[in-house]
Amino acid sequence: MTERPAAQRLEATVRGFVQGVGFRWFVVKRATQLGLAGWTSNEPNGTVRVVAEGSPQAIDALLQLLHEGPPGANVERVDANRLPPSGGLRGFSIHSGGHSGD
Repeated sequence: MTERPAAQRLEATVRGFVQGVGFRWFVVKRATQLGLAGWTSNEPNGTVRVVAEGSPQAIDALLQLLHEGPPGANVERVDANRLPPSGGLRGFSIHSGGHSGD
């Protein structure tokens, strides 16, 4: 069995009816509960972007939650990439729309 790395980075775009329903606050609360660091933002195209770093188990849990979303959201698709962590993220916050990165 292949060992998973100690930490991973998730870069995800959530598509569907995901703005104006508290999606970013939902992400912040859940990611914080999972011990993840990162940020989320509404994008100009109507999607929600999520960048998170932490244990593979916590990343898996957050990814599942992104597919569900908060009440009122209608998630059509989550495009997700897993990468090595940058290690520079602290806490979990909401960034302004169209934020370019960490």
